[in-house]
Amino acid sequence: MSAHHHHADSDVRAPDHAAEAAEVRRFWGGLGLPGLVDVHTHFMPERVLDKVWAYFDALGPLTGGLEWPIGYRHQEEERRAVLERFGVRAFTSMLYPHKPGMARWLNGWAADFARRTPACLHTATLYPEPGVEEYVREAVAAGARVFKAHVQVGAYDPADELLQPVWGLLAEAGVPVVVHCGSGPAPGEHTGPGPIARVLARHPRLPLIVAHLGMPEYGEFLDLAERYPRVHLDTTMAFTDFSEGFMPFPRRDLPRLAALGDRVLLGSDFPNIPYPYLHQLHALERLDLGAPWLRAVCHDNAAQLFDL
Repeated sequence: MSAHHHHADSDVRAPDHAAEAAEVRRFWGGLGLPGLVDVHTHFMPERVLDKVWAYFDALGPLTGGLEWPIGYRHQEEERRAVLERFGVRAFTSMLYPHKPGMARWLNGWAADFARRTPACLHTATLYPEPGVEEYVREAVAAGARVFKAHVQVGAYDPADELLQPVWGLLAEAGVPVVVHCGSGPAPGEHTGPGPIARVLARHPRLPLIVAHLGMPEYGEFLDLAERYPRVHLDTTMAFTDFSEGFMPFPRRDLPRLAALGDRVLLGSDFPNIPYPYLHQLHALERLDLGAPWLRAVCHDNAAQLFDL
């Protein structure tokens, strides 16, 4: 990070998000919850995050060419403090490689981040490459509680033979894996329900968390959750004005979402969101699926899954 970045973040103009934090706390307090659990937040080495932000700024192809202003572009310490002020009592450090030879290094960084961040659920990642089984086993032994796999950015088939032993290992260990496997915001060669359905056919007990509710193939990913009792869905960016504008959730599927109330988990994509964090919460609330559903989604389901 350049000195300029450090200065920009520490000067008086850095927002403290205090007004928003009060609203976020009012939201979960009103539901009678002890806080929120967010299974989809990004923390990664600064130089990797800088590249991600530069990609969004340049409207890279995977953004679907949409304007995507980063809502919480702060130093890492400030981003952790924001989540704490919001009352997010547990969150993840979703990180992922886009090429071979990166995952083990990212896992080392993430283990250290979790050590110095009590609220973070120790996160790890993977990539189809020789040695993947070894470093995934090491990460699980080191206490990783959740994995992240990004089929779109990594441009690999989740059913790749190199990953079969890994899915088996995670199913056996009962460690959930958040997979970005839907085709939103822009399709990749291996996105969509097909490839991940092949993984589940071979590993039906894999605790899978489908990122973004599988946007835009919402219905097909609901099918998978209905078929496999360990498949969960995270709400990341779903139902927000931003996403509804170009990848709306089909209203006819809302009853199915309500029925799967024990398998839907709050995710936000913080800090890489083009709207306030509070908007994701309001977007879920206005679905009108009831307070018990909201309580489960915003806290209880993840608390149970991660034994909090």
